[in-house]
Amino acid sequence: MGLNLYAKIEQFLDFEDEVTKLHGVFLSVILEKKLDNILDVGCGQGSFLNQLSTLSLNSYGIDLSSEQIKICKQNGIKNVSSIPLNEVKEKYDCTTAIFDVINYIPKNGIKTFFNQMSLVLNQGGYFIFDVNSLFGFEEVAQGTLSIDLGDKFVVIDANFEEEKLITDITLFSQNKSKLFTKENDCIIQYYYERSELKDLLKTSGFEVEKIIDFNLHDSCENDKEIYICKKS
Repeated sequence: MGLNLYAKIEQFLDFEDEVTKLHGVFLSVILEKKLDNILDVGCGQGSFLNQLSTLSLNSYGIDLSSEQIKICKQNGIKNVSSIPLNEVKEKYDCTTAIFDVINYIPKNGIKTFFNQMSLVLNQGGYFIFDVNSLFGFEEVAQGTLSIDLGDKFVVIDANFEEEKLITDITLFSQNKSKLFTKENDCIIQYYYERSELKDLLKTSGFEVEKIIDFNLHDSCENDKEIYICKKS
């Protein structure tokens, strides 16, 4: 899956306002419940870890993309690793999975993922995550985007069908000889119905305390659902 290629283009996608808006909801829950000792799963380039650090909260981040972790460390974020969730040995009071992390997990792996998430949490710990709504996939995420940066050219083509969003990413980069090299890969995201997630969470030992319908892109309907779950 093209997570490393996505890491190379993420800075050009102009999602900063949306990221800040979504992070604000997660931070409000963490502060309201006085949570500390937080594991950010799928931490990306570490912007949420930076905010937790600013609030003097203990945190650690993991991401499957070695390129994302490389960027974290280049930006001075040291409390990160490129490891899967099942290799985490410590226990935490809160885990987060922000900005579509759950949607990247295939249907045949989501139950295992929730079980692993439960294992890294202390009893009574919280698991907070967001997913795309059906409207978010069908009306917001689909489409084609091209970005011309002079020495780089990015093309993104996203199509949603059969409960999957398949996003093709192409990056043309100019080298020292003024020639362009091409990189291409795709990422796949999966739609999960609310009832499906609630059942899976329950079997993994989580109580869903609250689900927040959230409008991330100022669209006419909510494009996100934020789950606040407690290990029971």
